[in-house]
Amino acid sequence: MMRKIIIPGLILVVAMLGAMTLLATSPELSPSRPEAAATTIRVLTVAPESVRMTVHSQGTVMPDTESELVSEVAGRVVRTSPAFVNGGSFRRGDELLTLDDQDYRATLERARAALSRAEAEFEHSQFEFQRLESLEARELASRSALENAQRVFRIAEAARQDAAAGVRQAEHDLARTRLTAPFDGLVRRRGVDVGQFVNRGAPIATLYASAESEVRLPIADRQLAYLSIPVGTLGELPPEQQPRVTLTADYAGQSLRWEGRIVRTEAAIDTASRMIHVVARVDNAQQPVPMSVGLFVNAEIEGLLADNIVRLPRAALRDGNQVLVVTGDDQLTHRTIDPLRLYQDEVFVRAGLTAGERVCITPLQTVIDGMRVIAVTDNSGAGAPPAGG
Repeated sequence: MMRKIIIPGLILVVAMLGAMTLLATSPELSPSRPEAAATTIRVLTVAPESVRMTVHSQGTVMPDTESELVSEVAGRVVRTSPAFVNGGSFRRGDELLTLDDQDYRATLERARAALSRAEAEFEHSQFEFQRLESLEARELASRSALENAQRVFRIAEAARQDAAAGVRQAEHDLARTRLTAPFDGLVRRRGVDVGQFVNRGAPIATLYASAESEVRLPIADRQLAYLSIPVGTLGELPPEQQPRVTLTADYAGQSLRWEGRIVRTEAAIDTASRMIHVVARVDNAQQPVPMSVGLFVNAEIEGLLADNIVRLPRAALRDGNQVLVVTGDDQLTHRTIDPLRLYQDEVFVRAGLTAGERVCITPLQTVIDGMRVIAVTDNSGAGAPPAGG
């Protein structure tokens, strides 16, 4: 019985003494704060440059000149040119259509006969007036006879002028039976055919010129600030103020390109889209391939040249006008900038950064000023040609 009590008691005493010995001899632990690991980021070294702004738009090709071919005389169509078809091509002065001219030839012959008769009457009256004038000077003819001869002479002179005008009119009418092309171009729509009778003033065909083409381009008013067009300029632009424009299109499996100029702006602002329209003109003679009317094209308009511009990826922009700058001791700090323009995947900065500074281009969720980072320079875009703006 004593063994069952003494032995467990001794074990308990030994255990307590061991625990007290361990507590007395254990080292003291001092609290410490773990050092935060630095975040690795990509940075871009600031390098100001000159950037040519660019404005993009789209439009449909239109002819520079389009007119309605109208008959100035009445008659039956007796002949048409092979080019007088929808889409037919012609040169200036080509005869497109001929009307029956028999009646106009007869009218011209009668007008010439009337002119011959009027000239004979004029010559006779002139001779008679001069004879009586000589007799009156020698007092061999009365004053009333001379005045009567003068009146007859003036009437004959007027009749001759009227007959001459009749000949000219008949010649013009005869010439108008042949309708010729007023410019180099194509037939958009043919309105008559052989055997059809047309009246004076009847539309014959719709023609458009092929020498030059135009494209009407809508531009937002805020985009006009990037073009070299003075504010308030309306109508035709002086040659020195006409921005260059590049037009492109994918057509018939080919990528086509044309060079032109912005030649004028329209006065009215579209009330629905709040856009103002500028007109690009292309000289087809200077292009490898003429522009086809109705083709939809993309336009890239050359704008102003901006100096001391810093180009950054759009991902570097925070809160609209801030970026993260890495200091010399590899700490992040917020910097307010003055962005000039957001263009595609880039932001153009005109103030707030100096050459050589490092800007963070890695998207970060939470940033505290003074946060330590490991900066890895990424200048893969440095030195590339300006993307426009």
